Amino acid sequence: MKEVYELTKKFPQEEIFGLTSQLRRASTSVLANLAEGFGKFTFADKAAKFVISRGECTETEALLFISVEVGFATQQDIQKITSTARTTGKMLSGLIASMKNRNPSRQ
Repeated sequence: MKEVYELTKKFPQEEIFGLTSQLRRASTSVLANLAEGFGKFTFADKAAKFVISRGECTETEALLFISVEVGFATQQDIQKITSTARTTGKMLSGLIASMKNRNPSRQ
């Protein structure tokens, strides 16, 4: 997330309410939804928040690719962030799978 904020500081000022804001919100939502999921009581509620968090990882990646396409960043600029987003998404997939494998009677 910190890397996203550092990267978007370099974006044009007219993008502050556009791509900059959207990218920052998406990256922040990964952690926010993960935390909210851990605070839920049932496995189903937890898994739902983890799915949203995984989706935010994918959205962050897509927005980074758009940033490159429109010339606000380079592939080198986004490499570490996209790698982190992919790794986080994979870990969330494992967490989601473990929630689905839980015994519903233990909710």
